[in-house]
Amino acid sequence: MFKKILIANRGEIAIRVHRACCELGIPSVAIFSEADRAALHVRVCDEAYCVGPAPSRQSYLNMDRILEVAQLTGTDAIHPGYGFLSENAEFAERCAALGITFIGPNTKAIRVMGNKTTSRVAVAEMGVPLVPGMKENLRDEAHAMEWAERIGLPLMMKAAAGGGGKGMRMVTRMEDVPAAFRAAKSEGLNYFGDDCVYLERYVESPRHVEIQVLGDKHGNILYFPERECSIQRRHQKVIEEAPSTIVDAEMRRAMGEAAVKAARAVGYDSAGTVEFIVSGKTRDFFFLEMNTRLQVEHPITEMITGVDLCKEMIKSAAGDPLPFTQEDITFDGHAIECRIYAEDPDNNFLPTPGKIIGLRVPGGPWVRDESGMYDGLDVPIHYDPMLSKLAVWGSTRERAITRMLRALGEYSVKGIKTTIPFHARVIGSEAFAAGDFDTHYIDNHFRPADAARPMPHEDVALLASAIQAYRRDKERAQHMLGGHPDGQEHSAWKSSGRVR
Repeated sequence: MFKKILIANRGEIAIRVHRACCELGIPSVAIFSEADRAALHVRVCDEAYCVGPAPSRQSYLNMDRILEVAQLTGTDAIHPGYGFLSENAEFAERCAALGITFIGPNTKAIRVMGNKTTSRVAVAEMGVPLVPGMKENLRDEAHAMEWAERIGLPLMMKAAAGGGGKGMRMVTRMEDVPAAFRAAKSEGLNYFGDDCVYLERYVESPRHVEIQVLGDKHGNILYFPERECSIQRRHQKVIEEAPSTIVDAEMRRAMGEAAVKAARAVGYDSAGTVEFIVSGKTRDFFFLEMNTRLQVEHPITEMITGVDLCKEMIKSAAGDPLPFTQEDITFDGHAIECRIYAEDPDNNFLPTPGKIIGLRVPGGPWVRDESGMYDGLDVPIHYDPMLSKLAVWGSTRERAITRMLRALGEYSVKGIKTTIPFHARVIGSEAFAAGDFDTHYIDNHFRPADAARPMPHEDVALLASAIQAYRRDKERAQHMLGGHPDGQEHSAWKSSGRVR
């Protein structure tokens, strides 16, 4: 097993990986930007080192500095979490060149599956069903028009290196193809440094269902029960559950076997997720993409199977064979996860950075909150606004829903606006209870009804927001003058280990 693991990430996922390290008896090293000096992951890890200023490119994406810290601390493995460098083949190769294990799949898997067109070619050769569309990149607008006419409307214009809903445009009219082509290229270049785009047919009443896979260095690859991820906002998942209401045992086996075929196409040897788009009308499923990392929503798979995916990922990277077979993977009950964001649902989900001045975390049986929050934390504006993952388990889906509603009712974050009330409204809706939704549910059905709901005490809420904004601006002004409102110096601290 590894001597020491550097966690190349921040927030709740850094804490999740740290906990796995603790249970395996492995010391952990945190990295942080100047904006995250007082972050919770800095406080809980055994050591912590600053890797640069607030902007991600100068800190959490700064390969030179991260590898320098790894060598300084005697680290022999790096866990990238998700986001940042988790699917960066160059970083994995640089780790290997220094004799440091990258806790993730082989670089071929990262490169092939990191590009939507090359991944489509790879899985098609293994017989995995694909959405009708291209297996090459578009050259120009004329090429885009040619393929649009060949595929037919409606269709999706997609950035080949895209993810998280970025670089995607739905097209319902031929005259919109050139503009969608330009927009997808621009977003692909801005977000991923790659302006390659392609076209595929749009699946009607789409549901987003994914299969967790786990591989080792000995050729073993297993699949786990599916996760339903159709509750999305701007193509970004916000609520997930396992298992799916649309999948039965036969379909589960077919999707699982297809996911394993996709993984075998690149010799997959770690934790990863194969994502499928499913027609809500026909229940036909098609390969969408593969994420070559641990997913945000992995806790719900852990809760229904009892398998610690994060620990198994680390053990697999260390060369251990998987300790179970496909027949050993069973599941029990139902789990739901809500991604809690520092966003204002009543103001187009704009980010709401600021200081947390009160925090109450839900508890009770079968409630799991993975969070980077604490009372007094200043939530920075520089990074993804996700604060925590709240997951619950119930013996039935109905019991999981009522438990999640209870947990959301207990969850209180004061000082900033969060999506907690929004989640409660979605989870408590009749359509969610019936399992009757697709990926457009929030935008097309929930948000109009939500916006029309009564807003009691709106004048009081506005006054409270104005007072909070005044206090926040006053604090920031005092910070700029070199002082702090409470007269204390606020910096990272540790009861053990080092912060540098």
